[in-house]
Parts: sequence; structure tokens; C-alpha cells
Amino acid sequence: METSGYTTAKGIGVELEVRAVSEDALEEIVTALGDRRGGAFSSGMDYPGRYSRWAFGYVDPCLELVAKGRVISARALNERGRVVLPAVASCLLAAGKPVGEPTGDFVQVRVPESEDLLPEEMRSRRPTVFTAIREVIAAFKGDDPHLGLYGAFGYDLAFQFEPIRHRLERPADQRDLVLHLPDRLVVIDRQRETCFERRYEFTVDGRGTRGLERTGEARPPAAPAEVPPNPPRGQYAEVVAAAKERFKRGDLFEVVPGQVFHATCADPAGFYRGLRKSNPAPYEFIISLGEGEHLVGASPEMYVRVTGDRVETCPISGTIARGADPVGDAEAIRTLLSSVKEESELTMCTDVDRNDKSRICVPGTVKVIGRRQIELYSRLIHTVDHIEGRLRPEFDALDAFLTHMWAVTVTGAPKTWAMQFIEDHEATTRRWYGGAIGFIGFDGSMNTGLTLRTAQIRDGVATVRAGATLLFDSDPEAEERETELKASALLGALATIGSEDAAPETPRRERPGLGLKVLLVDHEDSFVNTLADYFRQEGADVVTLRHGFPAAMIDEIGPDLIVLSPGPGWPSDFGMAALIDQIYARDLPVFGVCLGLQAMVEHAGGTLDLLDHPEHGKRGQVSRLGASALLDGLPQEFTAARYHSLHAKRPGVVGFTPTAVTPDGNVMAIEDPDRRRFAVQFHPESILTAEGGAGAKVIQNVLRLCRR
Repeated sequence: METSGYTTAKGIGVELEVRAVSEDALEEIVTALGDRRGGAFSSGMDYPGRYSRWAFGYVDPCLELVAKGRVISARALNERGRVVLPAVASCLLAAGKPVGEPTGDFVQVRVPESEDLLPEEMRSRRPTVFTAIREVIAAFKGDDPHLGLYGAFGYDLAFQFEPIRHRLERPADQRDLVLHLPDRLVVIDRQRETCFERRYEFTVDGRGTRGLERTGEARPPAAPAEVPPNPPRGQYAEVVAAAKERFKRGDLFEVVPGQVFHATCADPAGFYRGLRKSNPAPYEFIISLGEGEHLVGASPEMYVRVTGDRVETCPISGTIARGADPVGDAEAIRTLLSSVKEESELTMCTDVDRNDKSRICVPGTVKVIGRRQIELYSRLIHTVDHIEGRLRPEFDALDAFLTHMWAVTVTGAPKTWAMQFIEDHEATTRRWYGGAIGFIGFDGSMNTGLTLRTAQIRDGVATVRAGATLLFDSDPEAEERETELKASALLGALATIGSEDAAPETPRRERPGLGLKVLLVDHEDSFVNTLADYFRQEGADVVTLRHGFPAAMIDEIGPDLIVLSPGPGWPSDFGMAALIDQIYARDLPVFGVCLGLQAMVEHAGGTLDLLDHPEHGKRGQVSRLGASALLDGLPQEFTAARYHSLHAKRPGVVGFTPTAVTPDGNVMAIEDPDRRRFAVQFHPESILTAEGGAGAKVIQNVLRLCRR
């Protein structure tokens, strides 16, 4: 165990004990958050330069700060909090006027609006509830990188800076800010592979916390309430249509309205664990806010991060659904990066973000250090920009936080007009959505994520809000589908709470190669092993021999199928005609791939020609010609990989029926079902033939057809 200590500028004594613990300590905290205050935060993504993996958590903080509108309070949550409260109470009283008489457990103040006209450069210093928070940070200022205020910042905090006309009634239980002061933290550093517990003791006005109990009040979950209905289909599309009219008038450049979905959730901790597995994100969190309220989320977007004088943000805009496999992902990425609309969305977000930083950063230091970078999530692909600036000496992390309020990616632009549109068109208040979660460090640092892909849970009901970035060229139905897709990751995780440890049952399928032996002839190709693997996946026993082996080995092996592999050059370079003679003499089924097809065509009397342009590693659009046993189950048109310079035109195929061609007339498949002879020009084992499982289906069909 290591110990250290210091005294802050305001005379608060801080002692720290650090000891190594197992990662189980953090899981114990997560479990406790079901009915006790606290939070657990983690990062499940590694994107060099932007995100790395870490995790930390706390339970039973000693004190909490809560804001509603311009009223902010501090409450001691246990005996340790009563020791610390006088120091925090003096900070609040320095920032506002008391509401009621302060007690040993509780103090509350109202921070009045200022009548002074401040320049926009000093926007973040206007009197608000953050004035009180700034006082607290100053009182506890020190070099510890983990001691600070942890919690959630609600969307309505922006209205202390922006003159938004309220249309929606604010619920009585809505809070705009909940921050905790933990005195015990478990911190995991995935890069250093360390896990430490940090315990703090405080001394205020000669009174210390050492020896006092750390636990706080526990509140068991309430009985589940009735789940509200989800929005009717078409409702969000109407909002998009209204926004398009505002774009036309020039009132808005972009806007990000959301809609709300609901589901049951009796186990927030289980939900958090499941979400981390099913939807890893840079900002994963569960925060038990007290009063029976939890926030659980997996946010993809950094809000504001400050280290020293460096302030960073990573605005996300540009979204497309993931493909079924990596090849599908690549196609989706190609589509996303080619979209002018999606690029415009991110451009506007980044231009607004740069404007936010320019208010508080050293001139010339605001830079885009990453442009339209791809980030992959469980169901979505996003484009992300990475922006940094250097704070001017007169500004700090809290100024950086406030000047970005709220991110253009959840509001729109111009921000004030966009937030008014959201107020006028969303059905309910946003509460926490569009705000932030994270921590403000007493050492001047900050790490916060946007409250996106988040469920607010109360009385067993999870509320999930999802939005889409709208432009003039938005399609209403497509934008509505995007909100549903964004919400689906959380709704899907909610539906599987409690089943994350159950092994999924693998559906049994036919393996047509079981009991069959395949002889694969290798013609010095670079894809033979993958081709063999495809046959083995179907249950076949595969023996691979390099070309030129004695014909007697065919009889020794006794194959049920012979596969002629691809290869370089021409069939004559490998003496393939002699091998085909031996195969046909034994009446064995044969399947040729690429060079194998060319050899079978040439052996049958057909002719081969060179392509005008070699097709190596290129995708080809293949069309079926009539009925085909070899291509059974494949669509009329499918994508396949081409690796060839030689080709056979349809008139040159003798003794076989061509069953597939490319648009330029190249034969892609030939069949002689009666004699069980089949071949394809494309490569079924290539990743380019993986779409829809086309390559695997060809191999399955070959194995079925080789049986008598």
C-alpha cells in the first residue's frame, strides 16, 4: 500500500491510500449500483490518438451536488460527507443566495442571473450553477489525477446561457445536474494492466473522516411501472418535413431532433454488463443518481476532454448501417464516404465545434487533426472528426465544457435556433439526453462523453431517446429509420438482460461433405489452403497434393471428388490435360476453379484467349444462365472475385453447358451434371465472393453433386 497527502489552497487536508486489487472489485461496485448511489465508467474501444481502454467506478460517495434550474444544493450522504460539507457549503454560499437555513446535512442556494452585459468571450463566466461548481473545484484543487466530481449533466443546463422559450412542461422529478464526490475509487488501466483502489480521507476545519463508515443509503428498486407506448410510425417523418421548411427559409442549417422509445428494465447493472458486451463504445457507463434513477449508456462520442491546456472533441456525424460481414462493412464505408449529404453533416458540425473552441483557445491552435475517420459499432458505422485547441491562460476545463454546450451533433446549427426547434417539436423534455456524463478533476483535467445511446431508468422503465442529423436533403422516412436503428442497440441489450452468460445455441445445419474424401490438386496457387478450408468446413476430409504426382496416388487416396485448384500461367504449364485424362478414366467427379475451369474447357476442345485487361482481385457481377445445379441457392445476379487473364467465351466451351457469365461475356461457370464435372472461373474462397455466402454455397453444392 502507498500513502500520500497534501493540503489544498483552501486548507482542506487530503490523504490518499493506494493498493492493488483484482478487477472483481469493480464488478462488486457495479452490482452495488443496483440500489446504492455511485457510478462505473469504462471504455470498450481502442482508436489510437482518440480512445484507449480504461475503467473506474465508485459506490457510496460521501457527498452529492444536485441542480434544478438555478438552484444548486449539496447533501452529505453519510458521516464522512458531514465532515466535508462545510467546505462545500461555503463554496455554494459564495456563489448564490441561500434557500432555507443550511444544516449539517444540506445546503441549497439560488444563483441569480446577472444584469451585467458580458462579452461572448466571457460567456462561460456568466453567473450560473456552474459558478458554484467552479468554487468547489478551486477549494479542492490539487494534483491528484482521479479526485474530482463524477456524474451527469442534463440538457436543460444550456438554457442558463441561451434564451430558449419553453414549450414543454418540466417534470417535477427532473434534475439538471447530479455530481458525486467519491472517497473510494477503483481504477483499471488496460494499457498498463493495473487495477488499484484509491481511498481518500479528508480533514476540514480540524475534523477528519478517518475511521468513519463509508456506506450510504440503499434504495431497493421500485415496482415496475406501466411502459408507455413507442411513437407511431410516421411521427418523426413529420418533424423532418417541418425541419425541411425551416432549412428552406434559412432559419437552420442542420438540426438533431429525437424521438423516445421505452422498454422494461428491472436490473440496471445487468443491462450495463450486457451493453458492454453487445455494444462496446468509448464511453460506457452506469450512474446510480439516487431517488431510484439510473443512467446506463454506451456513447460513441466524446464531449469535451481536457488534459493540461489541451482541449479535445470528436464530433460524430455521418451514419450508415453495418454490413453482414467485413466485406459488407467495406461497401457501407465506401457508400458513407461517397455521400455528399453525410460529408455536409460532419462539415457543419466541425465548423461549429471549431467556432466553440475559438472563443477560449489560443489563436491559431484550433486544428482538425483527424477528418472523416471511420468508427465501427455493433450496428452502425460513423464518420468522426477529431479537433483540438490550446486553452488561453485565463480559461480552464470548465470554460471548455461550457463553451461547447451543447454539442452541435445533438442540437444543430445555428445552435440557439436549433435548440428552439427541438423544444417546439419534441414530445417530451430531454432530461439527460444530449447532455454529458463523466468527471471534472480537481487537478484541472476533464473527461466527458455525450449522453447518447443512453437509457434513463426509473421505476423499472427504460427511456431511450435517439435522434438523426437533418439537412435540407434529408429523406424523412430514412431519417426515421436511422433513429430506430440507433435505438435498437440499447433496446436489443434490454431484451437480453440476464441471458448474457448463457451459451447461445448454435443452429445445426447440414454438412454435405461428411464422409467424403477430397483430393485437392495444387497448381502453385496462393489460395489453395483457403479453398481446402472451405471444403473442410463442410465436413470433408481433404488431401492436398502438388501437381505432378503419380496417377497411382489417385487410387491410393480413393477420393470421392477431385478439385483442380487455381494457379498462374496456362493449363499446359502444368500438364493438366494428362491429369484430366486420368480423372475421366476413373469416372471421378471433378470441380475446377479458375485455371481448373480453363483446363477443363481446353481439354474438351474449347479455346482460351487473353483478356484485354487482366482481372486480378477485382469484383465481378455474375449473372446466372437458366437452371444450374452448381449455383443452386444463389441469386440471379451475385458478386464474385475475379483473378484471371485467360478466359473462355461462350462459343468456345465444348462439351459443357455455360451457366454463368459476366456482363462482358466471360464464362464464369460450366457444368456437365451427368458426368459430374463442374467448374467456376471466379474464386469461391475469396472475400469478394462472401456476400450472401455465395462462395460457401458453391462448395456445398459441389459436395452434394459429387455423390451418386
